[in-house]
Amino acid sequence: MVLLNMYSLSHFLIWSTAGRFVRTNWKLFFLLSIGWEILELILPFEFAIEDWGNKCMDLVVNTFGYYIGSRMTYNANIGQISNTTSQNHPGP
Repeated sequence: MVLLNMYSLSHFLIWSTAGRFVRTNWKLFFLLSIGWEILELILPFEFAIEDWGNKCMDLVVNTFGYYIGSRMTYNANIGQISNTTSQNHPGP
């Protein structure tokens, strides 16, 4: 039984990219991630044929990839908040 395969890397890259560039919430991510694994049960392609251990590990890899990607986002408001905060405090 193989838990990780070559498709695990593609799962990680796809979901880390989605986490980085697509503003969405965790509920939608889980819905799409689990929905894809369910869809793989009925797809007649070779890449979709895998055992349950691998399907569960795909969900773990998806979650890890999405988490890493969502942590890589840049929030421009943070820079604005720090600039306005520094203006409220007089210098030495």
